[in-house]
Amino acid sequence: MFSIEHEFDATVVTLVDEGSQYLQEDVIVSTFEDCVTVEQYDPRTDSVQKITMSMTQMRDLAAAISLPEGVYTRRPD
Repeated sequence: MFSIEHEFDATVVTLVDEGSQYLQEDVIVSTFEDCVTVEQYDPRTDSVQKITMSMTQMRDLAAAISLPEGVYTRRPD
């Protein structure tokens, strides 16, 4: 399950882990004009872990999801 919310300066997607196996904490992806953040609560440290990616890194990640193993470069749009 996931939700999408449009806030003033970001689009926020929350991914909820569902199923019968061990479930992970929700993942929150926030898309801003110049970057994307990914956050997840870590119960081991009782803190939220956060990474920030540039829009270029995000486009590379999206392209990489369906590619086989290897090293790639993207052509400029």
